[in-house]
Amino acid sequence: MPGRVLVIEDEPGLVLALTDRLGSVGYDVDCATDGEAGLERALETNYDVIILDIMLPRKDGFEVCRDLRKKGVTSAILMLTARDRTSDKVVGLKLGADDYLTKPFESAELLARIEALLRRVPPAGSKTPDPYVFGDVEVRLKSAEVLRDGKPVKLSAREFKLLKHFVEHPSVVLSRNELLDAVWGYNFIPSTRTVDVHVAWLRHKLEPDQRHPRHIVTVHGLGYRFEP
Repeated sequence: MPGRVLVIEDEPGLVLALTDRLGSVGYDVDCATDGEAGLERALETNYDVIILDIMLPRKDGFEVCRDLRKKGVTSAILMLTARDRTSDKVVGLKLGADDYLTKPFESAELLARIEALLRRVPPAGSKTPDPYVFGDVEVRLKSAEVLRDGKPVKLSAREFKLLKHFVEHPSVVLSRNELLDAVWGYNFIPSTRTVDVHVAWLRHKLEPDQRHPRHIVTVHGLGYRFEP
């Protein structure tokens, strides 16, 4: 699973520790020590994961996160901060961060978070068409709208995230645990039955025949596969 990681952090000791630890398990790591340099690197190169500190010189992590998402960068963003404040977490996630980790942290937890993000986010450089069309369904990813036969389909936020994950991973068998991790998040531990219920709701709203689904297919004993 190792991929390409950009570390945007201004503490030299932490930069060295992260670079060594990530490199030791096979990640290709680049670094930037201020927000402006980090933003420039992230716009020039496709990274799988960006580890982004909030307290940075020249441009803070919130601004970097916001600018990356505005410019269409889809890399997973893991924000770091020494402040364990709920408000910081909310702001970061609203600006487009995918996960959040408070300093100090154990390297094992960081690696687990990165692995979870790599399962959740499409590989760097991959591009899902927007709008994405399958059958009589049109999925508008940026505006979070879904149409069927040209008519709006009302989906909950969770249903839309699940559908989005399916269309970003076509023809791939996804286990229930992978879907839980990708859609419900690293720290949320519901029953795998939750996935089955949400898949049933999607089928009811989007499949021509929900009893014989054409697009969201059950792979018995393994999970689900999206067939566009």
